[in-house]
Amino acid sequence: MTALPAPVDLSLDGKVAVVTGGASGIGAAIGAAYVAQGARVVLLDRDGDAAAKQAADIGAHSVECDVADRSSVAHAAHKVVEDFGRVDILVNSAGVARLAAAEDLSDDFWNLTMNVNLTGTFLVCQEFGRVMLDAGSGRIVNIASQAATVAIEEHAAYCASKFGVLGLTKVLAAEWASRGVTVNTISPTVVMTPLGRDAWTNPKGDALRARIPVGRFAETDDITTVAVFLASPGAAMINGADILVDGGYTIL
Repeated sequence: MTALPAPVDLSLDGKVAVVTGGASGIGAAIGAAYVAQGARVVLLDRDGDAAAKQAADIGAHSVECDVADRSSVAHAAHKVVEDFGRVDILVNSAGVARLAAAEDLSDDFWNLTMNVNLTGTFLVCQEFGRVMLDAGSGRIVNIASQAATVAIEEHAAYCASKFGVLGLTKVLAAEWASRGVTVNTISPTVVMTPLGRDAWTNPKGDALRARIPVGRFAETDDITTVAVFLASPGAAMINGADILVDGGYTIL
């Protein structure tokens, strides 16, 4: 009788995971999922009080951090290493969306979007990536978007920033994999976080949902399942990939 293969190992027991934007939304959901898988989780967020509350609720830790500020990110990396000795998993989930028609988009909206979504992802990858490279191992998961693959009206800054996250991720994946650090992206459609429900429970949201072949927006569980897999031993051969969790929106 042929022996069955061993179950896929999705355990994160003992791993140290850092999640930006961890006070709410997708970041909070991923942090909770990692705790459930046995990881020691540190939530980073500009809102230190909200991060501390979320961390207390799920049995994690928190550090106040503005991902768009180099000194703040460097401080957070130093603090995590000081407290835990290493970083095994990094998730960049911090992000903003400032929407307007391209001809009306202000410099402030453009700069904020780029500073948080793209520069912030770079700074966090660089500071925490150095720790992983020194250790010779690590997993980085950057949250991109379906807006990194297709154009969406009134998303000029957001699309540009998320296309940039994909490009950055692929370069890091090419440079760092041989040194033990893999880097991938998850690209969701609209996710039904509280913010997502507020923003898309309207006729515009109905129209967008109708264009998704599976007929619905994503729930946080749809994203956390992929985030757990990419951080797990079972994903060791996945590097530089963009996992679209969009119900087929981008295939049309």
